[in-house]
Amino acid sequence: MKICLVTAFPPSRDALNEYGFHIATELGRIPGISLSVLGDEHSIDATELEGFEVVRCWKFNSLSNPWRVLRAIARQKPDVVWFNLGFASFGGKALPAFMGIAIPCLARLTGSYTHVTLHQLMETVDLKDAGIRFPLAYKVGGFLATQIVLFANSVSVMLPAYRSVLVTKYGRGSVYVRRHGIFSSRPEYPDFTKRGNPDHRVLAFGKWGTYKRLEPLLEAFGTVVQQVPNAKLVVAGTDHPKTPGYLKSVQRKYAANKAIEFIGYVPEEEIAGLLQSSTTAVLPYTSSAGSSGIAHLACTYGVPIVASDIPDFRRLADEEGLAIDFFPAGHVGELAQHLIDLLQNHERQVEMALQNVSAAMRMSMPEIIREYLRTFELRQELSSMRSLSAARRLPQWMPFRNALIRRRTKKMIQREEVIRSAESVPVRPESASTAEVVYIADAISDGTAARTKTGTDY
Repeated sequence: MKICLVTAFPPSRDALNEYGFHIATELGRIPGISLSVLGDEHSIDATELEGFEVVRCWKFNSLSNPWRVLRAIARQKPDVVWFNLGFASFGGKALPAFMGIAIPCLARLTGSYTHVTLHQLMETVDLKDAGIRFPLAYKVGGFLATQIVLFANSVSVMLPAYRSVLVTKYGRGSVYVRRHGIFSSRPEYPDFTKRGNPDHRVLAFGKWGTYKRLEPLLEAFGTVVQQVPNAKLVVAGTDHPKTPGYLKSVQRKYAANKAIEFIGYVPEEEIAGLLQSSTTAVLPYTSSAGSSGIAHLACTYGVPIVASDIPDFRRLADEEGLAIDFFPAGHVGELAQHLIDLLQNHERQVEMALQNVSAAMRMSMPEIIREYLRTFELRQELSSMRSLSAARRLPQWMPFRNALIRRRTKKMIQREEVIRSAESVPVRPESASTAEVVYIADAISDGTAARTKTGTDY
């Protein structure tokens, strides 16, 4: 099977580049899959990652993206065109973003099988938090954009509530629920010797400036340090495209505070060390724009999560079993108290860490990719069966009838072999040993890692 993956892709730092990288990594491990990444152009001085065929054929905020991407697809002649998208993936301005989101529909019209992994819905975005100047126009545009996305052959969203919105409001389209998954083949067992030794590192990670703002956390952290002197706040990530310069302004204000460190963009190879040395990850958002990649990244390394009590985070706790300690969104005093309570309670840290790494084991990236491939294969199998049935209905006297039937039958068999190969690929342990995995399972069964939702057992 030949797949074209349309996504932002490293060394680009645009939105969803990390998710695109992990999709491509897992697809590259499956025999019988030929992958081409149709990535975004960037200005970063770095070479392409080894082991990937990357075609840089679109650019953020470019009006020529539809033509360029469709031309690249025509050259590749894939069986599946897979889009890894948010509504602003192709642009931060209305027109290029709208034209970009129409590409899956246009690709289908040219004869390609198209699938969209949609990371957000317009209906769940808080327009005030997102800094939208004309909310009514944005809502109308969002409705039209969603209608266009649903013209793709199939669409995946990451929370059941998102599918319910699409089915109820739009009433059409082939919509699946696919979990976000973790960014690895297997989670890493938490290394508790690196946490609180000597500092309790509180990690804030993301693209900052819109609904992800640091002011409440920075204000709360002054209270935290008074109660937990060895606490240290680590702010990682970059500015949101809509708020350039936000982090620099905040960093200048707190430059003299030695308990706060701004580390900027974190390369892929440094993420494991950063997460393993963090006592907790804090998500002080005022709203959400999709299933949180940072929450799933924390689960990958067994990091407890402290987060705003907003609907998307509640859904993650309820539907995926994540250990999240909730505080009222925007409430500085409650945020400080929740952090203090967690940092002073080692048993609670271990309990939440084990629960999160256990949840991560149930949604590894290889398993998520296999679910996608089963969908692609089923859809192609149905198409092939229809084609084979049509060939068999041809008159027997027609030239090349039997050769056509044999050819289409052979293609069906080859596709079945590909999907069997995908399902037989073993999940490769990256750092967690078998003994550690057994320990987690035993701990959970004994009640050591009892599930939590709001800071209490259930």
